Amino acid sequence: MNLLKKKIASFETKIFGLDLSDLSVKVFQLERENNFDKMRAFYSIDIPSGNIDDGLIINQEKVAEILKEAIKKAGPQKINTNKVICSLPESKVFLRIINIPKMSQKEAKEAVKWEMEVNIPLPIEDVYFDWQFIEGEKEEETFTKKLDGSSRQPILTVAIPKNVVDGIMEVLEKAGLEVYGLEVESIASARSLMDEKNIDFKSASLIVDFGAQRSSFIIMEGDIPFFTVSVPFSSEGINEAITQNMKVDRKEAEKIKVNNGIAGWEEDNAIFSSVKPLLENLVNEIEKTIDFYSGMKKPSMEVKQIILCGGGSNLKGLVEYLNKRLKREIMIGNPWVNLKLEKNKKFLSQEDSVRYSTVIGLALGGINYEN
Repeated sequence: MNLLKKKIASFETKIFGLDLSDLSVKVFQLERENNFDKMRAFYSIDIPSGNIDDGLIINQEKVAEILKEAIKKAGPQKINTNKVICSLPESKVFLRIINIPKMSQKEAKEAVKWEMEVNIPLPIEDVYFDWQFIEGEKEEETFTKKLDGSSRQPILTVAIPKNVVDGIMEVLEKAGLEVYGLEVESIASARSLMDEKNIDFKSASLIVDFGAQRSSFIIMEGDIPFFTVSVPFSSEGINEAITQNMKVDRKEAEKIKVNNGIAGWEEDNAIFSSVKPLLENLVNEIEKTIDFYSGMKKPSMEVKQIILCGGGSNLKGLVEYLNKRLKREIMIGNPWVNLKLEKNKKFLSQEDSVRYSTVIGLALGGINYEN
């Protein structure tokens, strides 16, 4: 679902993905040739702190300059288009499933607007919003029933403050880009991580996207995002805890985190002891999110698996720790699962690729734009 999507006439239009966060930008372009998907170009570059604050662009000129640099340095081939689909910051997005009486799409427009006015904490005139009907595999799976027997139509809704979207549009245009879509991070991540050939439509999944300053939880019912929430657990927080508790500088803390992680956590080593309160809080937030989902929808689906992505998912020992504490299936996501790549045509290791999960999902949206 795009808050902005241009209609195009040519099937040859090339579009790349751009994932913009407070501290980094990632670009990724895919191409489709002879029934195979091809990685044309990718790159990641840091954004100095203070230029973007929780999704709001503070320094338009500096961020535009960094975007141009990322596009210029992308490889192994050059990005050959200025058309882009860009991410929207999860922390600023209101994504929910609502249910309205069964009606036509034209009739639903006003009903959805009224429901959103009730369900979001901002005036409706201060947000951009989008929505779409959710269709089940069978007609009887599409509609829910109230106690009186009347049918209810589930609808996926997304809203985001106008000042956030306007700032992103302005900086993309300053960078010389033509915006073909704006998409919520969670929807892009789900596109790359949920195996479309093997989706279990009878169970739910939780995607945990570890970021530099925050993490996002995405509850998926089959292939549909049910709701999202952002929590303060972050890679920067891990570094800060190691810095303070082990009395090292930030550079050394990053080195300790990358090289050691929390491997051997069962023995309660010095590194694990430094970050244990943060990890326990992460476990509590995951459990609270699953409990909230179970309570908000009756009947709810069982959350059978938790998929980790983002750079923080590479923390050594994390999968084993979460598996033990949560007693659920924990896995690191595979953002290549929905791509048909030729053998030996990946230019990213599996470890590096999870950092690109969102932007790969955006790039997938680019090559499948007409659909």
